[in-house]
Amino acid sequence: MKPSLSWLLPASVAVQAVTHGSDHIHRDAVSSVVKHGINYTVYEHAATNSSLEIVANSGICETTPGVRQYSGYLSVGEDMNMFFWFFEARQNPETAPLTAWLNGGPGCSSMIGLFQENGPCRFVHNETTPSLNPYSWNNHSNMLYIDQPIGVGFSFGNDPVDSTVSAAPYVWKLLQAFYTHFPEYESREFHLFTESYGGHYGPAFAKYIQAQNRAIASQTLTGEPIQLVSLGINNGWFDSSTQEYSYITYSLLNSYRALINVTAAVDYGANYRRYCSPALDNCTASATDEACREADAICAAVVDDPLVASGDFDVYDIRRPADDPDPPSTYSVYLHNQTVRNAIGARSTYQECPQGVFDKFAYTGDNARSFLPALSDVVQTGINVLLWAGDADWICNWFGVQAVANAVNFSQQDAFRRAPLQSYTVDGVGRGEYKSAGNFTFLRVFEAGHEVPYYQPETALQVFSQMVKRAPIFST
Repeated sequence: MKPSLSWLLPASVAVQAVTHGSDHIHRDAVSSVVKHGINYTVYEHAATNSSLEIVANSGICETTPGVRQYSGYLSVGEDMNMFFWFFEARQNPETAPLTAWLNGGPGCSSMIGLFQENGPCRFVHNETTPSLNPYSWNNHSNMLYIDQPIGVGFSFGNDPVDSTVSAAPYVWKLLQAFYTHFPEYESREFHLFTESYGGHYGPAFAKYIQAQNRAIASQTLTGEPIQLVSLGINNGWFDSSTQEYSYITYSLLNSYRALINVTAAVDYGANYRRYCSPALDNCTASATDEACREADAICAAVVDDPLVASGDFDVYDIRRPADDPDPPSTYSVYLHNQTVRNAIGARSTYQECPQGVFDKFAYTGDNARSFLPALSDVVQTGINVLLWAGDADWICNWFGVQAVANAVNFSQQDAFRRAPLQSYTVDGVGRGEYKSAGNFTFLRVFEAGHEVPYYQPETALQVFSQMVKRAPIFST
């Protein structure tokens, strides 16, 4: 199908659109508007009572000839503006799947993933302007980067989101408005990739999308079904009860350098069992904000904070000292440039990980809440699910991610637990080790910190390309 040309329609044109799965006809309007000196094409989406404000082909980041891009805002509710940036696939965009990328936090911008990890451009050797990234994931998929919740990155306005569960509907609404404005993507296979706090976001958002699909199919909801076929989460935070203890084992037994000795590990383990574990059990049993907030604070006090203070290491890459993090933040300086912001339609000052959004999630105790049950539910639906982790990361280390993977409840859980790790190679070179059972895979990536595609771009691209082809990952 040819790409939609609705963004080219004159301001006076009103487009009548029928939403599939319902006989109700919505009148969706296309117009133009100037805000802060920026010209937007505006698409009113009646089904979700929202609008898309779009700038087309800014020339920023993706400069491959013929590859189109769109950026701007989903506006929903009273002064609620969620920023997104979309890039067509470099190869066969008319048939390539659609992938959404979300960074974690909670409260961190997906511009991190775009510029530091897997987007069409990157900053090499601290250059002040970006250059094309040959390992960009839009080599194989149309890519959509979303700054969520509101208040993160370039998103701005009133922010009612204070938990993972309350964030999900807004991402779904953005996708609904996107599909209606770009109908050529409605029937495409959809992939959701995320990292870090994406261990919460990924399972919850995937489960929400699948629930909405069922409601659309039963005609109790008006909307477009989202053809979710895979979920990928690298270095995710899923389940505190499992992953808090992994801080201790990883600090002692990781393959790079011991951060603590055996005596200290025993002491930390005793504190975990005496204080942290019971508090997390109380969070799970009561599910109150107060209990989960308290559990998070207790575990930080007896495990997390003392371990971080015990040595000089970067929690995102233990190979580096704490005061010399990598990757550099060059991209953030670039996004503060007013010319760049105007070109992409950004109307706010860029905030990579604003404290205010994090604090809202902290107040509801969201971090301590387990999303292992939601992850199990999603795996049970049969879509391809990959948990992968760079093995130099401490904050969401591979020990904990593998323990979570082994705890996922699905029909082939026993086979998955028993399966040995086998070498994962890229062009014959060992880049990690993995195991699979059915539609579920775990992968450890060697020599990679928290942002796996930054440290091992070739490996990450191979993994991603295999996932979007709906095949289990395999060595080459």
